[in-house]
Amino acid sequence: MNSAAAPLVIAHRGASGYRPEHTLESYRLAIEMGADFIEPDLVATRDGYLVARHEPEIGTTTDVASRAEFADRQRTLIVDGVTVTGWFTVDFTLTELRTLRAIQPRADRSKEFDGQFLIPTLEEIIDLARSESEACGRAIGIYPETKHPTWHCERGLPLEPRLLETLAAVGWTTRDSPVFIQSFESGNLRWLRSRTDVRLIQLLDGGELRDDGSVAPRPRWTSAGQCNLYTQGEVPQDFTRSETFALFREYVDGLGPWKRHLIGTRRTDTADNTERSRRAVEPTEFVRLAHAAGLQVHPWTFRNEAIHLAADYDGDPIAEYQAFAALGVDAVFTDFPDTAIAAFNRDRATGR
Repeated sequence: MNSAAAPLVIAHRGASGYRPEHTLESYRLAIEMGADFIEPDLVATRDGYLVARHEPEIGTTTDVASRAEFADRQRTLIVDGVTVTGWFTVDFTLTELRTLRAIQPRADRSKEFDGQFLIPTLEEIIDLARSESEACGRAIGIYPETKHPTWHCERGLPLEPRLLETLAAVGWTTRDSPVFIQSFESGNLRWLRSRTDVRLIQLLDGGELRDDGSVAPRPRWTSAGQCNLYTQGEVPQDFTRSETFALFREYVDGLGPWKRHLIGTRRTDTADNTERSRRAVEPTEFVRLAHAAGLQVHPWTFRNEAIHLAADYDGDPIAEYQAFAALGVDAVFTDFPDTAIAAFNRDRATGR
């Protein structure tokens, strides 16, 4: 394929297929592999710092469960309608979190780097992107996700003001800045749209992947109503109508859909419902409709392991990347940036 038209490569939680996710070492490796953007999921500490963790609950991504001094911090909270028991960043100061070390949460990936790497702050991630951009001679951006923004706001720890303040400190305030901000909620994105020109992305999850390959609507949840910063807006879920995409264009620059909204997979085995036993169905009109509305499309998440690949790809992740690139997607989220670079026939050093 023509490398000039190749999708951007977004390192999902860094090079998280090779290193514990959301660590400077994972982000640095992703940059070495040629990623265009590194993706930190942002959560808040008790004292208001923004740090990179996939969820505010950190029992599965750090060694906190083995730290006797923090045993009494374990508790049960409701996060966006789901009951979660564990340890939460909002119960720790930044100084306390810095005593913890990251671990690999996936059982099917290497544990060799467990217990070695710190939890990074947003400022450190920005510093890394800027310094590596200078060293590599190419722009490396950040793609932060505001995790559970209403939930954080209800605890008096809104993510967005601190995020904008940190971006402003390095002059990243315009559409041309090397930044995308993403969220599954629309209320905080609308709030951000009125306060920044940085590009915004509406993430789109889905419910169950049905046997025929279609995606069920995402289950709704109701906030506690204690956040006065913004309201929890409804996210449209009918992706067959141009009117839906026109609504998104009112407040975001692009969409980050679960990849099954673009190419679904149908069930073929009554005993095995993993991706490797499912077959791809005809692509939807999602990309065409989004582009017609002036929206970028950045699907997620691409992984190398065979269990995540439909049977059509014969265990070859490059075949999956190329199928989505053929649809005209503008970027991909991947745990394995080097594989995406290879699939798009791009040069690792230059990103072209």
